[in-house]
Amino acid sequence: MSNTSVSTTDHQQPVVVIGAGPVGLAAAAHLVERGAEPLVLEAGQSAATAVREWAHVRLFSPWAEVTDPAAEKLLASTGWVRPDETTYPTGGDWVERYLQPLADVLGDQVRYGVTVTGVARAGRDRIVDSGREEQPFTVHIETADGGEERITARAVIDASGTWSVPGPMGANGIPALGEKSASDRITYRVPDLKDPAVRARYAGKRTAVVGSGASAFTALALLADLAGEEADTHAVWILRRGIGDATYGGGEADQLPARGALGLRAKAAVEQGHASAVTGFRTEAVERDGDRLVLVAEDGRRLDAVDEVVVLTGFRPDLSFLSELRLGLDERLQAPTALAPLINPNVHSCGTVYPHGVKELSHPEQGVYLAGMKSYGRAPTFLAMTGYEQVRSITAALAGDHEAAERVELTLPETGVCGGAGLFDEPDAARSGEGGGCCAAPATLQIGIGAPAASGGC
Repeated sequence: MSNTSVSTTDHQQPVVVIGAGPVGLAAAAHLVERGAEPLVLEAGQSAATAVREWAHVRLFSPWAEVTDPAAEKLLASTGWVRPDETTYPTGGDWVERYLQPLADVLGDQVRYGVTVTGVARAGRDRIVDSGREEQPFTVHIETADGGEERITARAVIDASGTWSVPGPMGANGIPALGEKSASDRITYRVPDLKDPAVRARYAGKRTAVVGSGASAFTALALLADLAGEEADTHAVWILRRGIGDATYGGGEADQLPARGALGLRAKAAVEQGHASAVTGFRTEAVERDGDRLVLVAEDGRRLDAVDEVVVLTGFRPDLSFLSELRLGLDERLQAPTALAPLINPNVHSCGTVYPHGVKELSHPEQGVYLAGMKSYGRAPTFLAMTGYEQVRSITAALAGDHEAAERVELTLPETGVCGGAGLFDEPDAARSGEGGGCCAAPATLQIGIGAPAASGGC
């Protein structure tokens, strides 16, 4: 029988932050800096649970771009020193040298092993208008031992990310026929080929890689390296579109040099024969052929059987526990309505994303915000520093500092896709890029005074 309790607070109700990842912890740091009380709720047993799952992957942003200023101030009291800002951390480095230490400084303001199951206005479902805005939020959680609690909050910042809901193989956004039953041969994560058990799964095998972003590049580069060491290892790159000038990202012109190098490594994997590309292939079904899988396209094409499939088709937000809130979401991206046109990947690359803050992140339900990767919905054009600026603006608004809330500093790369992670094992080479790049000092931009200048920044 589960243990149930109710937590109530007075007028000093906390701001609940969902998720102890990079953006959630940054939100907490900014709240502390503003004299507010954060309460971070993390489903995992430690900080940055999702990042730990891709600890083997190197970011394509250097240390200078993946730490938050308010967080650094908190950490400074412990003697913490930021790592060399020009080097590129792995996910594991990010956790060990920054994220977990930040969570440790926050102490009891971070709760682990709690899953948020619902958020609502106290005593009001989403239909009720009467007295709605005067009511605090109630955040329903389930603890690791099956207990249930209800926490009262004055505002909610959902920074839970999208890692838990990867996109399927099916080209229409729904799992392909047979995809679920073939789950023993399919992964939705970049495989860690340094793990002997994982390496054995792909060595000497034929693996399909479905996707066209940085994560797919990473997988292709890893499998190409493996093919150079293990005979009969081959990758089949499944692309829903054709191969064009932008297929491999910005290359040498990419203002995130490590990301550009990653695309070039994926290109080399194809040119060297370690991977073969199949274009215009929109998967409709997955069929068994003994212990192997056959992918079938909407146009009837059938690929030669593969041993494994790595599906890297992006992520999407879990909105189920927010169903009693009045959110304003774009019908395409599932991002806040005002933000969606600014980040639509059908129109924008990183460099054309307009600066945004609390105004673009607000919903009809006042006091609730989606931040970080979750705010981008299904759009892949997100960088950590975008999230840090979001929560700086949100927390300023919650503190009543509207001038600061409207002043958003945002400097983003001009080329390629921002989402995903990198695989750059030679940081010195990554630093060799000429020009501004994302290591340059960020420009201060005022929302509402016109588009940012095209020159400078990243």
